[in-house]
Amino acid sequence: MQITNTILMIRPVSFRMNEQTAVNNYFQEDIDVQNTTINEKAQREFDAFVEVLRSKGVNVVVVEDTKDPDTPDSIFPNNWISFHANGTIGLYPMFAENRRNERREDILDILEEKGFSIENVVDYTSAEAEGVFLEATGSMALDRVNGKAYCALSERADEELFIEFCEDFEYSPVIFTANQSVDGKRMPIYHTNVMMCLAEDFSVICLDTIDDKKERKNVVDHLKQDGKEIITITEEQMHSFAGNMLQVLGADDKRYLVMSSAAYGSLDQNQIDAIEKHCDIIHSSLKTIETCGGGSARCMMAEVFLPRSK
Repeated sequence: MQITNTILMIRPVSFRMNEQTAVNNYFQEDIDVQNTTINEKAQREFDAFVEVLRSKGVNVVVVEDTKDPDTPDSIFPNNWISFHANGTIGLYPMFAENRRNERREDILDILEEKGFSIENVVDYTSAEAEGVFLEATGSMALDRVNGKAYCALSERADEELFIEFCEDFEYSPVIFTANQSVDGKRMPIYHTNVMMCLAEDFSVICLDTIDDKKERKNVVDHLKQDGKEIITITEEQMHSFAGNMLQVLGADDKRYLVMSSAAYGSLDQNQIDAIEKHCDIIHSSLKTIETCGGGSARCMMAEVFLPRSK
């Protein structure tokens, strides 16, 4: 299966702009209000988003964050863990030191209590000691059906570690560099999942970010080989998080593409029509989370593919 109806989400208690991630996440902005106000706004956005997902029959496992240790980005769990249909989970090395505290064993216990089976843990976190990072499904877009993993290399996505992941989890690597314009310079995009979304039958992707023509052609060729319709977005739309989307299953196995209201608002009618040929769209306002956190709807959802316990 490429998509699942079970999503893990972490409800924030200390959300704010994380100064440790802002150094290479050019989507983040500082808001001049108190952090307590920012967290309250983020909680309201989070709760409304969960409500929208659940109203469509998506099974959302919500875990409350803890005050201690301080984890301002805990709302983005898809960067430290991935779940796989064979019962394996991956744990990943994170660029920002204060993000490493987001990894919590009790979350695995909660999933097991809810009837999911964890058979094996592949732990890459020791790479942090060498300054090597790979931030899970933020750094990688996984085509689970066709066994391909797409990765835009950056400070948070190390090529060698990505290839090691592909060997361990039996994916073919599709490697490229994606850049965005920052103050007139082309700078690496911090996560693959802000410029690319992989759904069952289509991909929403900002091809303009792949400056190298050969690399761009290679990505396009792989998507076409696997029969995916390519729906392109502009760099400007990407900055409204139009690449940060996730396809999920709702009630009666109905497909939905989940995104923020900002992402939806940036799309033109042709792009919306192209998506709606495949599935309905769900969107919710995530303005505070996007502005301060530099991440959006997809970053907030860790997909649970684990088998159910016998």
